[in-house]
Amino acid sequence: MVLTQTRGNDGQKSEVSFSEAILNPSASFGGLYAPTELPDMSISFVSEYLYSDYKTLAFSLLKAFNVDIDDELLNRALEQYDKFDNPNNPVPVVKVDEDLFVSELYHGPTRAFKDMALQPFGVILSGLAKSRGENYLIMAATSGDTGPATLETFKDKDNIKVTCLYPQGGTSDVQRLQMVTEKASNLKVIGVRGNFDDTQNALKNLLSSDEFKSELQKRAIKLSAANSVNFGRIIFQIIYHIHNYLELVRKSVIGLGEEIYVVVPSGNFGNALGAYYAKKAGLPIKKILISSNSNNILTDWIEKGEYDLRDRELIPTDSPAMDILKSSNVERVLFDKFGATRTKELMESLDKEDYYYLTPEELKEIQKDFSAIYTSDKEGLEYIKEYAQKGYIMDPHTATCMSAYKNLREESLPTIVCSTAEWTKFSVTVASALGIDAKSDLDALNAISKEFDISIPNVIAELFEKEIVHTTVVDKDQIMSEMLAFL
Repeated sequence: MVLTQTRGNDGQKSEVSFSEAILNPSASFGGLYAPTELPDMSISFVSEYLYSDYKTLAFSLLKAFNVDIDDELLNRALEQYDKFDNPNNPVPVVKVDEDLFVSELYHGPTRAFKDMALQPFGVILSGLAKSRGENYLIMAATSGDTGPATLETFKDKDNIKVTCLYPQGGTSDVQRLQMVTEKASNLKVIGVRGNFDDTQNALKNLLSSDEFKSELQKRAIKLSAANSVNFGRIIFQIIYHIHNYLELVRKSVIGLGEEIYVVVPSGNFGNALGAYYAKKAGLPIKKILISSNSNNILTDWIEKGEYDLRDRELIPTDSPAMDILKSSNVERVLFDKFGATRTKELMESLDKEDYYYLTPEELKEIQKDFSAIYTSDKEGLEYIKEYAQKGYIMDPHTATCMSAYKNLREESLPTIVCSTAEWTKFSVTVASALGIDAKSDLDALNAISKEFDISIPNVIAELFEKEIVHTTVVDKDQIMSEMLAFL
């Protein structure tokens, strides 16, 4: 597998292997690494795995990508799916309406879809580091789910230290507790006064900072990242879109070759990018429907061709993992559609001027694959209530997808919604939607569990008894010094 740089080359190697891109994800001019070509993911490929388990499908796709990782390490990485609720089917696809199916991507150890990529990714990255005798600092900026999943996968791993940045007050209580109660000597969790974009920008600045790299070099530490800026995350996010399609075939909802819609909550666009790569490589996806909350920058981008941050401030919402204005993986779509020169021009305009506009022709290209809509908090609560009455409890991020399902489809095709988090991580919001008066996350969890006869996973219930071990909260300009002190 060969990856290249989305903004062109400033003297670095123009093409790198998969393992090089994992270990060193920072590309020229502040860009990202993206694949130069994709393997076949059409019916001729996926039909061979109709009756395979998830790990077999995942292994075969990774081999089709020709990743430079030996089979023993790949198999060890994929064994992480054995930790999920059902090792034989780590991603249940559940029917919730006549032609609506929810892909429950949250049955891993931190109850969020990030486990699907980060559990195997962590094994591969730490295995590479150990085999090379190198030490790495993994940096993660989180809007709520990447952080817990990163800490979980890397805790106590050899040759790895992790620093995790989260926006103070910008996550749910459960998400925060999942981070600040993690006990392992190689982990450091830092709250940042600001929003997610502040934390993500701080991470990107450090990844490209010569001063920071020099300080790490003195300590013989190399730098990598666990966010979806790292293509090692993205490759695992392609796999479950293929699995979801095959699940509908297995359930006799569709025949092989028939088209479906996929609905993805916006976030950092890695989940949507996985679907885009699968679609481009031949999976029969009619269109990818992007749902946003009131931070609807991606709706403007897809519907109008505008990415304009001027006079725009981040709005705290009931779906905090989507409270993002700069979605990193949009850049990989731009590169795939328009090439490195145009991508560099657009991204530099966004970085320096806070905006860019696509041409009408470019916008048509984006709209071939994507449509978009956004949902207010009020509408989201109504959707949670509506589907609870039908017997299905969903979190507020999944609820935003219902607007896309109801309003964006041009044909009545079976539709898969990617559910990115379990309701337990946002129980106060869910309780509010259901008319339950709950003063705390624990009250809400217990009330919903009792009323709807749903069990609370032990990994969630036990959080409230754990000791808080990470108490650091800093301003943006103090992040580097905190990290160096930890190292």
